[in-house]
Amino acid sequence: MKIQEEVKNVIERILKEKESVGGIQNVVWIAAGGSNGGFYPAQYFMDRESRTLRSQSFTSNEFVFATPKFVGENTLAVICSMRGTPETCKAAGIAKERGAATIGLYVLESELTRICDNNIKYESIALDESRTERVNSSIGLLIAMTLTELSEGYKGYADAVAAFDIADDIYRKAVEYATPLAKKWAEQNKDEKTIYVMGSGPAWGSAYIFSICNIEEMLQIDSPTVNCCEFFHGPFEVLDKNTSVFLLVADGRTRPADERAVTFLKRYGGEKVYILDAKELGINRIPDTVCEYFNHILFSPILNNVYMRQLSYAIKKDYNTRRYMWKVEY
Repeated sequence: MKIQEEVKNVIERILKEKESVGGIQNVVWIAAGGSNGGFYPAQYFMDRESRTLRSQSFTSNEFVFATPKFVGENTLAVICSMRGTPETCKAAGIAKERGAATIGLYVLESELTRICDNNIKYESIALDESRTERVNSSIGLLIAMTLTELSEGYKGYADAVAAFDIADDIYRKAVEYATPLAKKWAEQNKDEKTIYVMGSGPAWGSAYIFSICNIEEMLQIDSPTVNCCEFFHGPFEVLDKNTSVFLLVADGRTRPADERAVTFLKRYGGEKVYILDAKELGINRIPDTVCEYFNHILFSPILNNVYMRQLSYAIKKDYNTRRYMWKVEY
């Protein structure tokens, strides 16, 4: 079964089950770390397209410690964890106790899949054989689009469903294009102690994950994340000819903010300013009606599987090693 059909079946079942109590009126996206960042496309879509559904994204522990009062029987809680992160499982339990319908996104069965009423298995972004339309961020986005379509109508739905069918082919071709560029970038930055990552709008989630999960967690290099729309309100003061900056240029409504940052970086930055444009990676194969919402779906696996890996090879550090994670009590 195609993932589009699997998601639609789950959402239809939940909407039917909730008819007697007034239906689904709000949705919460709950996860930690990279899984949390992976929900950004879904939240970004809901913020821009839904007219009636309230949507909010939470990191797991924040949801546990400060659970919103609106969460209840009219809530859909979508919770993601690859292998059952304890904080995420606890958050799922709280959502279920409040009466929310729950969907667990998982790779390995865990306490999360035991708690959630509905579960959808996803494929890890880190594995080369994984299908792009079946990674967690894609499924989250598809849930958001399908929920909106079935609840209030979404005119771009047909284009979006079709776009998921070609997403993997776009990604595979982008890998071929970006690999030699990533090798050069890695060589230029192999001795850097700090690498700034910039992005905005639909690319912000990818920038955030690249910083905290790829560069900081996997390679233990400092990596502040800067929103291009905030760059000129403080962060640009650290820029000089030696600053390492990796800028994502999205295809969408916030592109002018990215381009404004590009102009400034080219004028005042140096050779370690790197620009990756979604248009270079083939995102324009997706119809303009929905293209904006697929920036993250293309950027994140490229950053994880091409740029992070090449930097790992250049600094001769195994990106599977950790200093604290899974090794000490925390």
